[in-house]
Amino acid sequence: MSGQEQVIGRGYADGRKLSEEEVRELCAKGLEKLDPQGKRLLAIIPDGTRSVPLDMMFRIFHELLQGKAASLHYLIALGTHPPMTKEKTAGRVGQTPESLARDYPEVRLFNHRWDLPETFREIGRIEAGEIEEISGGLFREGLTVTINRMIYDYDHVIILGPTFPHEVVGFSGGNKYFFPGISGNELLHFFHWLGAVISNPLVNGNKWTAPRKVVDRAASFIGLPVTNFDMVESGGKLAGLFIGPVREAWSQAADLSGKIHIRYVDRRYSSILGVAPPMYDDIWVAGKVMYKLEPVIEDGGELIIYAPHITEVSHTHGNILERIGYHTRDYFLAQMDHFSDVPRGILAHSTHVRGGGTYENSVERPRVKVTLATGISPERCRKINLGYRDPRSIEPNDWKDREAEGRLFVPKAGETLYRLSGESYEK
Repeated sequence: MSGQEQVIGRGYADGRKLSEEEVRELCAKGLEKLDPQGKRLLAIIPDGTRSVPLDMMFRIFHELLQGKAASLHYLIALGTHPPMTKEKTAGRVGQTPESLARDYPEVRLFNHRWDLPETFREIGRIEAGEIEEISGGLFREGLTVTINRMIYDYDHVIILGPTFPHEVVGFSGGNKYFFPGISGNELLHFFHWLGAVISNPLVNGNKWTAPRKVVDRAASFIGLPVTNFDMVESGGKLAGLFIGPVREAWSQAADLSGKIHIRYVDRRYSSILGVAPPMYDDIWVAGKVMYKLEPVIEDGGELIIYAPHITEVSHTHGNILERIGYHTRDYFLAQMDHFSDVPRGILAHSTHVRGGGTYENSVERPRVKVTLATGISPERCRKINLGYRDPRSIEPNDWKDREAEGRLFVPKAGETLYRLSGESYEK
């Protein structure tokens, strides 16, 4: 039986959503297939920067597994995002700390502690020759693969997260919940930089990218049974759920995501106002506004990240970003020795937010202007090489329905990828 045949799933690209009854039916079949009786189960879930009805999935899982699994715990795939508080952790699964303790006393929810060396176990190595082949000759270096050792305390791992177009690997979901979700830094920083070197427009929204191949190769070292419950979110509900082997379930989810989360337009825009939702609480994550809109900004145009609630560049990496600033890929490539002390994943974020451009004769020419209309001061914006706009000077409603004038308004930016009709985005 092929992997595709093993996938249990259903999805709608026409605007319909899965009912809770449909979701429960699919989950029941998927959980029965992994034979949960007496097993210790660990579900890897996203943090608060991803839209998905995790509260419903949490409730359904416990209804179906109560009295069967020996335990069901959850690990939040933070990557290098800040740990979630008890309140936010409980809220992620639709609970309060009090209701969680009262109604689900056996449940444990863990933050991935990427900041503690003792978190990790070395599980394998990808040799330099293989990296050279995967990257198309862009890099030749060996990579040690490390992962949160907690997963080896369990009998079966469940990936329970959504799939969207993604700037680093093409589409999120699948094995990305391991790498970078709960992985060590070496691999994390490498494949983020690999994606940046290839460039966001040529990665975002494509399936079998070089970074995805690195992620899948790293996952081959895990050596535990894993089942992927891969969700495709739309408007707060599920448009699709695909359950089965990781790559196969992810592949079907990515196909559906490509139909739902990619919007094709007939022109580029001179000005774009992208509203960062409250779930993005610093530029590190609100940069997704730029990642998803870069392909449809005119040369010389302006992308405004509108987020009055944001006051930090990055809760985790802010000191480094305020030192190096935001620059184009070519700016960094021309002087990598100068940035040898900077983790490459941070360089990747910098160039993803700044977008494409050139660096010749020590002169940097970004293709577009990126402006922050946030709670970050004009002085800090200048320091990090981004534009500033007072958010009080912007009335978002004034931007609605003005596409004919070359102005695009995106009220919840960061998850839908915009592309130009007829343009090739293949490397």
